[in-house]
Formats: sequence, structure tokens, C-alpha cells
Amino acid sequence: MAEQAVDTDGEPAAPGKRQPPPAASASSASSASSAPGRPPEAAPGRPESAPGRPPKDETSSSDSPPRQRRSTADAQDGGVWSGATRAVLFAAAASVGRGFAGRRRELLSLRADIERAGLDTLAGRKAARSRVLLIAGRPGWGRTALAEELARRLADDYPDGVLSARLTTSAGDPVPTERTARELLGRLGVTAPPGADEDDLSEALRAALDGKRVLLLLDDVAGAEQVDALLPDEPDCLVVAVSRGPLTGVPDVRPCTVGGLDVSAAVGLLAQYTGPTRITCDPVAAQSLVEECAGQPAALVLVGGWLAARPQASVADALARLCELPPDEGDLDHGARPLTRAFRLAYAALPSAAARMLRLLVMAPGGSADAQIASALAGCSVADGEAALEGFAAYGMLRPRGTGRYLVPGCLDPLLRERLAAEERPAEVELARARMLERAVRQLHACRLAAEPAGSPGRKKLAGMPKPLRFSSSAEAAGWLEERLPTLIEAARMAVETGQLDTLARRLVAALTHALTAHRGFEGAAVELYGLHQLVLDVARRRDLPVERAAALLNLGDLDGGAGRVDKALARYKSALEAARASGDPYTTGRALESIGGTYQALEDWHRAADWFGRALELRLSRRDTPAAARLYARLGTVHGYAGRWGEALRDWRAAAAACRRAGDQAGYARALSGAAGAQERSGRPREALRTWAETAAAARTCGDAGLHAELARHAADAMDRLGGDPSVARSLRRTARRIEAGEAEDTGPSPQSGG
Repeated sequence: MAEQAVDTDGEPAAPGKRQPPPAASASSASSASSAPGRPPEAAPGRPESAPGRPPKDETSSSDSPPRQRRSTADAQDGGVWSGATRAVLFAAAASVGRGFAGRRRELLSLRADIERAGLDTLAGRKAARSRVLLIAGRPGWGRTALAEELARRLADDYPDGVLSARLTTSAGDPVPTERTARELLGRLGVTAPPGADEDDLSEALRAALDGKRVLLLLDDVAGAEQVDALLPDEPDCLVVAVSRGPLTGVPDVRPCTVGGLDVSAAVGLLAQYTGPTRITCDPVAAQSLVEECAGQPAALVLVGGWLAARPQASVADALARLCELPPDEGDLDHGARPLTRAFRLAYAALPSAAARMLRLLVMAPGGSADAQIASALAGCSVADGEAALEGFAAYGMLRPRGTGRYLVPGCLDPLLRERLAAEERPAEVELARARMLERAVRQLHACRLAAEPAGSPGRKKLAGMPKPLRFSSSAEAAGWLEERLPTLIEAARMAVETGQLDTLARRLVAALTHALTAHRGFEGAAVELYGLHQLVLDVARRRDLPVERAAALLNLGDLDGGAGRVDKALARYKSALEAARASGDPYTTGRALESIGGTYQALEDWHRAADWFGRALELRLSRRDTPAAARLYARLGTVHGYAGRWGEALRDWRAAAAACRRAGDQAGYARALSGAAGAQERSGRPREALRTWAETAAAARTCGDAGLHAELARHAADAMDRLGGDPSVARSLRRTARRIEAGEAEDTGPSPQSGG
């Protein structure tokens, strides 16, 4: 029995990760096995036809319409969406033992390269960096399968874990190094500051790997610079890189080039899909089929899936159908010819609706799809989308990746994109993408509502949403968000880069921001929020939206300031002020002015901070925004106090107290009184300070904030001691603070022992 599953790209899936067929399919399979020779009945609960395709008319004849005749022909030809064929297909997919095939020589060579002395060792020096093994080959020849099998066998030698990352997107673009480094740091439990650049993240990754024994698997490497930026300085680590060609920029790399499987391993891989009976009945045809596919794992899997969907077809039938394919432009590339022809055979056998869904799946973010994404792209029900994905996986065209999730193999992505461009109109492609983004927005909206308390209006609104979008609890919604977060962020990034659905892209970014903040909080979601605000900024610049541009710059400035990049935050705030003034939006303008003042306060430039706070205060007063004016008066009092201008600080604190009183902000009123009392004490007015501290203590009792009450009571007691106030009052205030901190109710009346 082979050891690990092989998919379309020849890549292994860990044992046990393949999902069993649904209950409906399992029951159909059992009925098929109990009655040999009788075609199994349609799986209950599953539609008889493909998504968007009308059901088969059993009375069809030569006079039937062409579409109906084609549907009947598809079912008779073993189309995967007829009920009987689907049951057979799912039963075969669940019963065959998938395993890693061949590559014994390559595995032995790679393990020997790990033990072989490097250039530094031969020169008498200690190795400065980790060993790099390169597995080179074209997509579809099993290079990733070999890397994952090697990592599985070496996992016990690296107790600190195996980290993997894909360095090329599904569209073929290199993944930015900072994104990969941040992802690896997250798996190591290290949180990098939001907005950190590539060099900082690379250094943080090397520091996190220092002293560890980690195996780093880098798949689909586009260039040597990607590996060099992620290469650990720890000699006990190991890097396994998968690339199309050599990595000449990486020193002392050990290459291993993969080609086709040997005949025995290739026949064994084919038997995993067809079963041993058909191979035993015609071993010569099986060997000829392997030769026609050049031993390429991806091509063999596609042909094996074609045979698995047709239990009555022989291996010779598959060989004949493959040889009968007419010449194509893809046949000119001899390295890609086996996969191209096998794909044409498998793709042509799909019903039209299923083929359309398959080619639309390349628009899924990161090539990762689930039932919701599939149904949105194809415009069908979620149940049909789920059945289609299960069929594609059993057919060898998708790779299972977790519960209900599937991945488009990298070797099939360019072939499907060619079909998409040739067979779909641009308007239909844009409509499918819009449906997918709209579905993501609705799911994120439901995810945010699930974070609200039970019985709230948000939960009631969630209960009225369609069942496939609902979440039963906040924990379920949070788990879904964490699991789908990379896909959702990639969807937002793709929507912005496309530039044709900017309104939907802005809605998606806003929904993702709200959902993250609701479940993680602002601090916990800061890393993801930084990238989302950058996407909003890109759209605002492209569409000339000054208000959105100013808001995005302000949010980015807040995150930069929180990460300690004060100069960068100040530049963003000033750019936001220009955009806000151009739009004529007073709220954004006031926020930018206040943010600039806060940045100068962080830089301890008290004069400029007071100047910018004063400008913001004038704007708020002109708008009669009393709460904002109270806040700015308090900030001015703080800045003047730091500068030693206690007279101005006292005036601002008194103005803040008056504004809070007018606005009905009792907590703010108590804070402002404490600030005024401190200014009076510093300016040499002890009697006035004592009186103000007494007013502060009285105001704190009614502010409704227990923590603030305890804090101000303790400060007032300390001030009483410093300024020579009544000691009994100070002791009473401290007792009150201790009761509040201990969670006890405050004793507002005289105690029996005191006699009043």
C-alpha cells in the first residue's frame, strides 16, 4: 500500500485528510455494492443535473432539442453529475487507497545531501546558515509531492515543527516577501508590528528561528531572492525549496531534478484510481498509457479520474481516447504535452455546466474554493456547489484542503485560465466575480452580527438571514473568520487590483474590517487592518475620493504611530489634512488636526502640539461640537502642564470641566476637575487645590465608572496628605478606593461603631 495521497500536481495529501463522501453518496455506494451489475440509484438529496443544467428527460429521442440531447449524452458517457455515475464516482474515490508513488531514488539522494558536508565544513568553518535542498521541475511532475513526502519523513528530526509557504500566487505572480515572512512569524507565535518592511520582518524571522530545529518548506519559488530573504541563520534548520529552475543566487544549494515516474510506480498510481482489476486485465494497455503520459503524475491522475468515473471503460479505452485527440498548440511543448492532452480528455468529458464551474474556479482567491464560493461563481445553490467540488476532487481536478475546502492545482491553473478566456465573455466573468464578492460581504456581515450579545438587534437580524450564511454562536463565527482570513484578504486584494468593481471592493474591505474588529479588537487585528487600509487608499487614489483617502491615511497614521514610526505617522496625518481640506469635510479635517497635535505631543514638542490642538479646537467650537471641544481643552491642559505653563493649563482644564458639564459627561467632568486641581497645586494655590480635590471626589462618586472613582479617590487622598487637609477625609477616601478595588459596595452611611 502506498504511503500518501497523490493529487493532480502529484502532490500528497496527509492520510486521513480526504473527506468521506456525504451520507447520500455513501448509501448509493452501498446499494451499488450489494447488487453487482445493477447501476446504483441516484443519491438522495442531490440534484440529478449539474448546476444550471435542466434535469435529464428520460423520454428524450432524436427529436429532442440539442441541449437536451447533449444532457442525455453526458449522462450516458459517464458525466459526473448524473445520479448513478456520481454514486459510483464517490464510492470509487472513497474506496481506493491513494498513496505516494515511487521517487525512492530521489528521496535517498535528498537524505544523503542533508548528511553530506557543505562548503563551509570542507573549508574548516562552522556553517553560517541552514542547508538548502532544491527540488526542481515543471509543475505537474510531482515536485511538491516529493517535497512534502520528504518533509513528512524528516518531521521527527526537526522537533520544533515544519513550516510551509507558497511563494507564487495562483495567477503566477511572486508573493511579496514581507507577506510570507509575516505568515511564518504568525505560525511561530510571534507578532510583528503592523506595517513593518521586508528587512525588519526577515530579521524578526531569523531571530525567531535562532536556536530552533525547524524544517522550512518553500513551494513554488519564483527566484533566488525569495529564498535568500527567508533563509535562517541557524545551521540546525533545513530549507526545502521547490522551484521550476536552479537557484543560482543561493550558496551551497543541493539540487534534485524530478522527471517522470518509473513504469511500476506510474502503473501503481493509475491503479489507485482505476482499481487493480482493470490493470490486471490489460497490463500492456496500462504500460502503453503510462508511456503516452510520459510517467507524469498529474496526467496520470487526470486519466485515472476519467476512468474512475467510468467503471465500464477499460484502460485500452482511455488509451484510445487519448490517442484520438486532435493535435493542439499545446502539443508543441513536449514537457507540457502529456498534461495538456490528459486535461483535454478529462475536461471534454465534463458536462457543460460542470466545465463552466471548473474554469470559473480559477477566480477563487488564492485558488482556494468552498461550496459558498463555487455556488456564487456559478450562480447555483450551495448544495450543487458542494456536490460539484466533491466531484472535481474525485475526478482529480481539485485537491482537498481541509473540511469543505479545495484548491485548484497550480499545474491546471494556466490551462483553466485559457479556457476561461476562450469560452467566457468578459461581462460574464465580471458578473461571476461580483457574485463571489457580494457573497463574501454577506458572510462577513453575518460574522460580525454573530459577535453581538444574545438577544441584541444584531442577533435578531442574523436569525433572519439565509441558513447557509448564519452562524450558531460567536465562537463558530470567529473560527470561520480565522480559517478563511487568508482567502478573504486575498479576495479583497484581487478585487482592488482588478479595478473594475471598486464599490464592491470597498464594501468587502469595510465588512472585513468590522468583522475583525468585532472578534479580535483593534489591537488584535492591527496587522490585518494595516493592509486593508492600504487597499482602501489605493482605491481612493484611483477613483479620486478625497474623503476616503483622508480616512485611510488617518487610520494608517494611527497604526504607524502605535508601532513607533512617529515620523511616518506625521507625514500621513499631514497628507490626510490636505485631502480633508480639499474635500471640505470638517470632521475629517478636525481629526487630522488633532492627530498632528498628538504626534507632536509624542515627540515632546509642546509648543507645536498646543498650536495644532488650538486649531482643532477652533474648528470644533465653530461647529458647536461640545464633546470634542471638551476633549481638546483637556489635551491643551495636558500639553501646557508638560511645558510648565500652569496658568494656561488651569484655564484649559476649567474650560474642559465646563464643556463636560454642558455635555453631561460626568466621567470627563471628574477628570477635568482633577486636572484643574493638579494645576492649582503646581501653581502655588494649595487652599484652592484642596477645595477642587474635594469637588473631584464628589464628582467621582456619581460618574458611574468604578475604576475611575477608585483612582480619583486615591489621588485626592494623597493630595490631602500633601496639602495638609483633614486626615480623616483622606482615610475615608482610601477606604472607599480599597472597597471599590475589592469589588465591595461603597458604605455611604455612618458605621455603627462610629456612632455617626
